[in-house]
Amino acid sequence: MVRPITLREGKMTQTGAVINATHLSCSLTCKDLDASVRFYRDAIGFGVAATYETDGKVTTVVVVAGNCRIVLNQDDGKLGWDRIKGQGFYLQINVPTLAEVDATAARIVAAGGTLTDQPADRPWGVRMFQFRDIDGFKFGVSTPLAG
Repeated sequence: MVRPITLREGKMTQTGAVINATHLSCSLTCKDLDASVRFYRDAIGFGVAATYETDGKVTTVVVVAGNCRIVLNQDDGKLGWDRIKGQGFYLQINVPTLAEVDATAARIVAAGGTLTDQPADRPWGVRMFQFRDIDGFKFGVSTPLAG
């Protein structure tokens, strides 16, 4: 049961969605765009859907896998090269099978990536693991357990 939250303007209750969303994409800044593209392509298994140039140099690459779309942008460094990225949230990639969870984890490790936790069946009914990309953004990969 969802409890109503009382706000200054009134009472918030659980209601149906107002927006007719079709999917959610994200845009991430990368210290080394080429290295990030290799990581998402070779380690995770995304394909390159589009590249965009500014002044003759590739500055944005869109990678996709199924209905997941991630826009990778070359960081310009204006906010500092050593800033911490991706704090306070993580992005979830859902895959169709238990085997795909494990295979994705194995590809990430084989490509030199680091898992923050190993694939495991979780009490809330999914098999999942988490990892950080080469810029520090946190991801989860999961699928529902049968039953």
